[in-house]
Amino acid sequence: MYAIKRGFFRLMRRIEDKFSSFCTCFQLFIFAIRSVSFNSFSSKNALFDAAMEPVFWTVDKVAKYLGPMFVVMVTCLTTSVVLIYYFYVLPYYIGEDEVGFVVFFLIIYGHWLLVNIIFNYYKGVRTLPGSPPLFTSEVGAVTICKRCIAPKPPRTHHCSVCNKCVLKMDHHCPWLNNCVGHFNHRYFLQFCVFMLMGTLFVSISVWPLFKEEFFDIEKTYANFLRYLAPIKGVANAVKAENNKNPEHSIINNIVKEKESTFHKVIIYEFFLTFSVTIALGILTCWHVYLISRGETSIERYINNEERKRLKKVGVVYKNPYSFGFVENFRIFLGLTNKRTFWRHILFPSSHVPIEDGIVWRIHQDNLRTNNGFKHV
Repeated sequence: MYAIKRGFFRLMRRIEDKFSSFCTCFQLFIFAIRSVSFNSFSSKNALFDAAMEPVFWTVDKVAKYLGPMFVVMVTCLTTSVVLIYYFYVLPYYIGEDEVGFVVFFLIIYGHWLLVNIIFNYYKGVRTLPGSPPLFTSEVGAVTICKRCIAPKPPRTHHCSVCNKCVLKMDHHCPWLNNCVGHFNHRYFLQFCVFMLMGTLFVSISVWPLFKEEFFDIEKTYANFLRYLAPIKGVANAVKAENNKNPEHSIINNIVKEKESTFHKVIIYEFFLTFSVTIALGILTCWHVYLISRGETSIERYINNEERKRLKKVGVVYKNPYSFGFVENFRIFLGLTNKRTFWRHILFPSSHVPIEDGIVWRIHQDNLRTNNGFKHV
């Protein structure tokens, strides 16, 4: 009995030694992995970015290759809205004998919007956002981009879609197939504003026609049946209805081909412009808010993180690139003493920004916190 107990304890001791050796090896393995991968910038966000890298790569590739298609889509949709307005909406108001209204609002105001939309969209697509120079002597105090391995001036960020650093990058816009950065940010915002004004203008102009066409139950029902005509059961029902009352058939007499086309294009025009007005209105308000604070979309996220970090130590963060609502817009729009809002903003203008995108003017008062420290 004693021998059995002794053997059992020896076996348990061996198992314990083996398990202890295994735990020691496992801890050494974990230590080796951490020693290779650890750095002072490691965090949950860095881990999340690494895990989501395949997803980001897929999105970047899709945005890169679908960009030209989005540009063609914007061009085609805008052209369709303009053509429908010329051939269907404008003749309606001309027939109403409202000459003053037609000449001023529909022709002068409408074409002013159209010219600004086309100009700013073209410039937004074709103008390069700007990239930093390759030599550090031209930049001054910079950091190094971990992807380009090149100097990166303040407010510059790397675009994974374009695969290059962009001066004062806001975001990569698939509708422009281009990055929105320092040299084309104004074109992007002006395009959004003028397009918003244009879609709102068309929606209001088309509303009387849309109200007559869409809320006409007979026309809407008849066109609905025309869409469902390829379905066998619906086609048989329509045919039977036509045979019962050939003089008042739903398809042949109530809605003629011309009236049906007019009905469709008016509904298409209103729904398209009204939906774009809502979506683009939200986007434009967001960018106007950011510009009023002297921030870009990327800087908004960075500044919020910085505020949270400094708040824990009792320091208030203030954006050093913000000079107040009016001055922020003056800098953004590039309005110097020789440039005016009436000439260079309300009408097409190719003037360049005030700053060069490399060296930025900083608001000195915003470098100080409520505790008397300086934030850099």
